[in-house]
Parts: sequence; structure tokens; C-alpha cells
Amino acid sequence: MDTVTTALLAFVAAAGLLTITPGLDTALVLRTAAVEGSRRAVLAAIGILSGCLCWAFLVAAGLAALLAVSRMAYEILRLAGAAYLIWMGWRMLRHPRTQLAAPGEASGSAWGAFARGALTNLLNPKVGIFYISFLPGFVPHGEPVGPFIVLLGVIHAALGAAWFACLILACAPIARALRLPAVLRKLDRATGALFVTFGVGLALETRRV
Repeated sequence: MDTVTTALLAFVAAAGLLTITPGLDTALVLRTAAVEGSRRAVLAAIGILSGCLCWAFLVAAGLAALLAVSRMAYEILRLAGAAYLIWMGWRMLRHPRTQLAAPGEASGSAWGAFARGALTNLLNPKVGIFYISFLPGFVPHGEPVGPFIVLLGVIHAALGAAWFACLILACAPIARALRLPAVLRKLDRATGALFVTFGVGLALETRRV
């Protein structure tokens, strides 16, 4: 087995485990599927995957390395991401939904689902640092680093797409029960609490050298 195949298999195994590890992305897709329906959950998932691909392209271009060497760049992105997560979580805690959006709000809500997914990743410097430290380790010696990192990013996105599809399909059979007013409130509050927790943790984090 050649080194490229070995590297790709090792990456698929490692990235697959990381993908199914519960976190903000999983919580966001599940909450969107339960509260807003499968279509908007797909859009949220596409937003998340778009964020991952953006980070992969930035790492391949060398731009994301700025986060690793510039404290100011890291701090600006960290605080912006923390503020966004806390704001979004506080909205869910403060105003949990009791019903789905009206038909007239469908277009805006659909865009909002995509934006939430994308911003959750793009405003999280931990994702950028993770990509900087994780992806290059799977580039075989002698292979062009940039294109190979982009390939790894695409594979990671494909694994994420498969995982999100499983989550959305799993929600479909119990969608009606999940959309009951009392359940909607609990889902929004639970997701909001998770986002606030992650946001506060990001805001209080001391960057490791």
C-alpha cells in the first residue's frame, strides 16, 4: 500500500471519529432539524461544511497560519466568535420558540440557518488552529502540501455531510413530537445553554503557546 493511500485511510479514520464526537455542529444540526425541519437543517449543515472548506483553503494558502503566530489576529477572532456564540445562545434562552416560523418567514429563516452554520465555524479560531495542526500531519512526504490539504478538507466535509445526513434522517420519524411547544422550548434552551457555555469558554480561554 503506497504512502498516499495509507495517509488517506489514516485521515478518514481519525477525521471520522472527530466528526461523530458531539459538539456545537452536531447540536446545531439536531436542533435545526427538530425545530425548523429537514430542509433548513440541510442548509445549516451546508453552512457548517462551507466553513470547514473555507478553513481548509485558508490553511492550504498559508493564510490561516497567521492565527498561529499573531496573537492580535487570534484574539480578535476569538472574541468575535465568543460574542457571536453567547449572543445566539442568549437569544435561544431568552426567547425559546413555541412554534415553527410562519410561511412568510421561510426565506429569511432558510438563509439564517445557513448563516448560523457558517458563522459557527468561521468565527471559531479553534477550528482554524485545529486545521493548521491536524491536516498537515497527514500530508505524505513529497506530495504538494496545498492541494493535498484541500483534498483532506474535502474528505472531512464529505464525512461531515454523511454524518449530518444520518442525524437529519434520524430526526424525521419523531419530527412531529419534537415540534410540540413544550419540546421546542426545551430544545432551544438546551441548545442555547450549550452555545453560551462554549462561548464563555472561548472568551475565557488563555491561548496556549
